[in-house]
Formats: sequence, structure tokens, C-alpha cells
Amino acid sequence: MADDFGLSRRTLLRAGGVTLTGAALGAADAARAGTTPGPTVPADTGAVQGGRVQFPNWRGQGDRPPAPTPAPQPPGQRVGYCVVGLGRLSLDEILPALSQAKRSRLVALMSGTPDKAKLVAQQYGVPESAVYGYGDWDKLKANPEIQAVYVVTPNAVHHDNVAAAAAAGKHVLCEKPMAASSAEARAMIAACERAKVKLMIAYRCQYEPYNREVVRLVRSGEFGKPRMIQAFNGQTSGLPEQWRLKKALSGGGALPDIGLYCLNGVRALLGEEPDLIQAQTHSPADDPKFREVEEGVSFTLRFPSGVLAQCMTSYGVHESRRLTVHTGGADIDLQNAFAYVGQRLVVTHRDGKVVSQDTKVIGAKNQFALEMDHFSRCIQENRRPRTPGEEGLQDHVLMEAIYEAARTGAPVSIPPVPGAGLDATRGPELDEAG
Repeated sequence: MADDFGLSRRTLLRAGGVTLTGAALGAADAARAGTTPGPTVPADTGAVQGGRVQFPNWRGQGDRPPAPTPAPQPPGQRVGYCVVGLGRLSLDEILPALSQAKRSRLVALMSGTPDKAKLVAQQYGVPESAVYGYGDWDKLKANPEIQAVYVVTPNAVHHDNVAAAAAAGKHVLCEKPMAASSAEARAMIAACERAKVKLMIAYRCQYEPYNREVVRLVRSGEFGKPRMIQAFNGQTSGLPEQWRLKKALSGGGALPDIGLYCLNGVRALLGEEPDLIQAQTHSPADDPKFREVEEGVSFTLRFPSGVLAQCMTSYGVHESRRLTVHTGGADIDLQNAFAYVGQRLVVTHRDGKVVSQDTKVIGAKNQFALEMDHFSRCIQENRRPRTPGEEGLQDHVLMEAIYEAARTGAPVSIPPVPGAGLDATRGPELDEAG
């Protein structure tokens, strides 16, 4: 319908595309937005370039450029996942995250609780024929829609689940900790190598934007070399019957569950491996929840570069998750570092004659969707994952050293990891595409 001036809505949009593009909305602004559209791209309708819809940056110099417009793959091209284990993490985080994924989709479920599996399948549109019990690996193998299995079961059964998935010819994304011991972790790596399938450990924080920014800041040397690191991950544990308090299922207490984020976070931050570990554990004698596993652990990592990292974890404190890096030029403080949401990054440094506190704001993204899409891309493009089985194995080696140091009261020396340079246990660096 034309307005009083005889201009239709379509004409107005076309006119806007002409008048609002040009120097201010040209290639320079597009580059700042992380896109590549030229000056002829309409300001508000966009245009297809490089297989995606792109828009020029409409914002002025004072505002942060918008992120590139999402470009999800068509559903039929995405990697199909079977989620194994329908506990709290799967239902509260992983399955909802698949709705935000761009390369991954849910095609099957495996559970030991049939009525729960049936309900969840209905909620997420999974056909009844793609709902399996824990013994149905042959049926899972026969489903061509399933390319990858995401193992989200208790730690002690990760080994069997991963071995079964590999034998079925499916790529495997396994929750952390990788297993209940380093011996199991080695066997899992070997099983996937024999089956010629990929294995990735779900270290979600290594894919989370704020954690990645801390790594960038530290490794860039912008504020000098890191000297000291403090990492804390703590929460309270209430229900005594939960599997994480049973050593046979968990392999340990606070350390492999939440302390692992401190250990892996510091390793990923520096790219180095520690050469010496000191540690203490504590469990209150009057709390029956901790008869089998520890409530808290404190451990210090010494690195060849001279960095000392003090890490602490506890099941008996108010929720707190923090990572702080101290350099010669700044304190880099990531609050809620290991949480699912709510990260806040503050850099305190000298700015001329004053001390400045800069709060960095980064667009929030779902960590689980990011890690699944990274694994999907590795499958589609035959890449090595950033966090392969070797990354999980090294954490088990170090956790065993932490327990040994706590048991004996003596420092434990750590042999070098085979491989030269930084990130010896990791795949290629991440790029913006995943």
C-alpha cells in the first residue's frame, strides 16, 4: 500500500539501501563488524554473500559493531547426536543448548530409565525408534542419522560408554572428567584410534568467550608475563545419595568434579604443563557425606616458566568460581569463570598516573552449543579437536599426582609431556568459526 507521497514500502526499503550505504556503511565498517559486505549491500535488508546473509554495520563510531548475523547449517547437514545419559546436566543444559547450535542436532537418546526417555523424546521430537537402553549399542550402530555420541553418564562408566560408541563407529564427545583413572583414559584413546573415530573431551570453558579472552590477554603479553595465578571453584553439596559422593562412580570428590576446572583452566591459559605439584585434602570428620571422597583440595602448580598457580576447590562453601592472573602490569580477574553464565572480566592496570579498572563486555554465547559445534566442525572437516582425549588424559595424570602429594605431604615431580612447544595435548587453535 502506497503512502501519501506515492512510495510503497518496498520502494522505501530500496531507497534506504541506497542512501544509507556508502562511505559510512562501506567495507571499513563491515570489516569492523567481522563481515565482508561491500557498499552496495542494503542497510536493512542485507544481501547474500559468501553463502550467508550479511548486513553492513549500521552503528556509529561510539558503539560496538554488531556480531555477524547467525548462519546455521540446514538441519539435514548438521551432525546428528545421540545423548547418552539423561541426568540433570543433559536435561538442564545440553539438550536445550542444541536449539542454539548451528552445526549440531539431536537425533537420538540413550537412557536406563524408559519412562523418562520416552517423555524427553516427545519433548524434543526424537522418534521412539531412536530411543535406546544402555544395552542397545547394536541398534544405535544401525542408525545412520547418528554420527556422534555425547557421553553424559557418571565418570566410572565413561570408559565402557566410549568404547561401545567407538565400536559402533560413532565419533565421541565425552563429559569431563574423562574417566575415573589415567589407565581408563589411555584405553579410551586407544579404542577410538582403533575404530578410527574422533574423541573430544567436553571442556566447555575452553570454548567460552570470556575464558578465551583471558587466554588471549595473557598470551599476547599486553600486560607483561604472568607471574601468579589464583583459581577457585567451590559450591555446597547437600544430598548425600548423589553419585558424585560415591568414589566407585566418581573417582574422587571435589577435585575431579569442580576442581578440574581450576586445573584445566590454568593449563589451557598458559599452554604449559606443570613440573611440580604440592597439595592438601580435607574432609570434615563429622559429615557422613564425605566418608568416601574429599570435601576440599588445595594444590599448587609450578610451571617451567616460573609461574605459580594456587588452586582451591571445595564442596562445602558458598558458590564461588574465580580465575585471577597476576602479571607485572595488571590483574586480570574473571569472575564466575567456571559457571554456565554470568562471567565478568575486569582488568586492573596503570593508565598514566592513575590506576584503571576496565570491565570487558563480550557477547554471551552458550558454552555447550559452542563445544558441540566445534566437535561437529571437526567431524565435517576432518580436524583434530581442540580438547582431544590426550587433554583429558593429562588432567588424570595430574589429578593422580595431586592425590599422591596430599597423601604423602611431599611435592610430586611431573615428567614432561611428549611434544614440543605450547599446547602439547591440544588440537589446533580455535578460530572465529569454531
